[in-house]
Amino acid sequence: MNITIDGFMAGPDGGLDWHLQNWSTDMSDLLAQQLNTADTILLGKNTYSAMAGYWPAVSTCLSLSREDLAYADMINRYPKVVCSRTLKTLRWANSKLISANIRQEILKLKQQPGKNILIYGSHKLVQYLNSHNLIDEYLLWLYPVSIGSGMQLFKQRQNLQLINTQTLPSGVVVLKYSTGIKQP
Repeated sequence: MNITIDGFMAGPDGGLDWHLQNWSTDMSDLLAQQLNTADTILLGKNTYSAMAGYWPAVSTCLSLSREDLAYADMINRYPKVVCSRTLKTLRWANSKLISANIRQEILKLKQQPGKNILIYGSHKLVQYLNSHNLIDEYLLWLYPVSIGSGMQLFKQRQNLQLINTQTLPSGVVVLKYSTGIKQP
């Protein structure tokens, strides 16, 4: 989860332009390593729509680096679970829609054997999961940028336990926190 130093995951319009100035190849490598620890991607409607419009197309773009092409291949073939009450169809390969009983469906998903489940962006979904105690860990990429307003990650008190930190040459600090909540 990309986050500004003042606690926003996106600008007021959902924009992420603030994180591009710090992006580097070492960050791409770390992102691929993190994706490799998972076997499922969980997304909300808006993030899904943005990613589904981008990643399938770039998988054939020859101007991308070998690393970026490898990441595109991984994200395109991973199962994606989309939580939305308004989407009716999904066009991105390996995508499944959850439109009802979201809490119960997420609990079932978490109980399946396998690797981690990652959430990218998906502000409303993260708020929902947080309010239902369905998030075990936060992996926050804290950017040395303040945007003043936007979509807050935390809207209520959250006590977290620091597991790990990593400072990147760009000034971004990767923070891994446990929520202390473990689902069966």
